[in-house]
Amino acid sequence: MNPMMNTDMTVKTNSADKYPSRVSEQPAFIERKDPVLYTRWSEESPLSKEQSEFYEKNGYLVLDRFFSEDEIAEWRTELRRLNEVHRLDEAEHVILEPGSREVRSIFAIHAHNEVFKRLANHPRLKSIAAYLLGSEVYVHQSRINYKPGFTGKEFYWHSDFETWHVEDGMPSMRAFSCSIALEDNFVHNGPLMVIPGSHNQFISCVGKTPDNHFKQSLRRQEYGVPDPESLERLSKEGGIETIVGKAGSIVIFDCNTMHGSNSNITPDPRSNVFLVYNSVENRLQPPYSGQQPRPRYIATRE
Repeated sequence: MNPMMNTDMTVKTNSADKYPSRVSEQPAFIERKDPVLYTRWSEESPLSKEQSEFYEKNGYLVLDRFFSEDEIAEWRTELRRLNEVHRLDEAEHVILEPGSREVRSIFAIHAHNEVFKRLANHPRLKSIAAYLLGSEVYVHQSRINYKPGFTGKEFYWHSDFETWHVEDGMPSMRAFSCSIALEDNFVHNGPLMVIPGSHNQFISCVGKTPDNHFKQSLRRQEYGVPDPESLERLSKEGGIETIVGKAGSIVIFDCNTMHGSNSNITPDPRSNVFLVYNSVENRLQPPYSGQQPRPRYIATRE
């Protein structure tokens, strides 16, 4: 481990920023200051007691075949249609792969597309979201991530909350992502990887955020990514889990869970819908970086 790295769990903060990041020349660990589960479990809860305890401890939960084959078929058809449209028709909320015309991500699908708007408002998902976050919720961010066979690129290790906090102004860890598998996720086609338990420690990253960083970071992120020593420490403490499952399965993971995925060099595509739910009591403030907010298709401010 880098001897210059600050491994003290208590770093200087101010009352306005519980999780300072990109403000120091050295990375640091900051102990989580927010709950993970905001509602006490009861018999009426949408998750079992065992599922709730697993999520609280590990920062993620897999729900196998949560959606039916008919539901997935509709969303997969729409996913393919959008891919064909946006390979030819550029739009600011569509992100291409570095160095090619392949579609990497389509953002704000809950706002721009009726099919995925209905998915974002699915009663079962909204029930889980309200339970985990202990309040009414709204969609902070939504996107399709394409990872086609042979050409799908990696997503490097990161905590979503670090970026949402620094660049969007999300005050607290009171949000989570739901990844919906529209194709089978195998070990070999670049599935989601998570570090269990990593949600309990915030990694303060180094490097001042460039202006309009989102234009590059959505294709290949360079700022707000953890240093190798911090990642090694987290992985030694919690290990690395690779999430596999059939189409229709979902993974819910805390906003601060460290995650990433490898490139897909196999013939098997792997496309997922991501929905990010945030508490209405955790609405965005001015970005903690002091810069202009990112566009609303990346971070909903209403």
